[in-house]
Amino acid sequence: MSLTTRVAGWRARAAATLRRPLVREGALEAVPMAFGVAAWGVVAGVAMAKSGMGVPLAVFMSLAVYAGSAQIASLPLIAAGAPVWVVWATTLCVSLRFMAFSYHYRPFFMHLPRGKRMALSFLMGDTNFALFMRRYDKPEPGQPYEEYFLGSSLITFGVWQASIITGIVAGAGIPASWGLGFAGTMALLALTCTQLRSPITWVAAVVAACAAVAAYALPLKLNILVAIAAAIAIGALADRLPAFPKGRA
Repeated sequence: MSLTTRVAGWRARAAATLRRPLVREGALEAVPMAFGVAAWGVVAGVAMAKSGMGVPLAVFMSLAVYAGSAQIASLPLIAAGAPVWVVWATTLCVSLRFMAFSYHYRPFFMHLPRGKRMALSFLMGDTNFALFMRRYDKPEPGQPYEEYFLGSSLITFGVWQASIITGIVAGAGIPASWGLGFAGTMALLALTCTQLRSPITWVAAVVAACAAVAAYALPLKLNILVAIAAAIAIGALADRLPAFPKGRA
């Protein structure tokens, strides 16, 4: 089989995938969040450009890492010449929340081949995780969950890469006084609020927020892990208390 034939086959399969209803649904529901993601990406790109990393290396890092918070957390350490293990430890701590995401995704994707799960995991992000959990309460046999995930993830990935590369190229031309970074935070906050649909989710959110503030002085942004652990503990405790009004989680 020639290369041209193979490329034509890949294009046909990709086009067929994009026409599936759940892929289109996931993509459409990700569009409103794309504005916040774009603002966040531009700010991250400007920060990378100003770190002295260089445009080619910054673009490569964005494409290979695809983790905005880890990228931003590692930049000052790289610019300051911190040891490699410190940079790795910091990015590991910031990215540990994806382990919690993976735990929640597992019932929906565990039937897929390992290679496909690994490929999908690269597209995992904060916004598409929240969208997915809002769309599906619990796994049901026969549902192609990966199609909805793929639709929302591709929109987020595309917008993120386009905006962060724009920020990298624009560099110093975009002043920090625009406050675009706050737009990304507000977008995530708005999406989080849509998940607060039961008393237990409110309690978990409040406890996590208090834990994050109380542990803010911890190094390497460990307060994020403390907040995640507190929220998980509240959820686990609620599951063991039948009298607690859980509602629609």
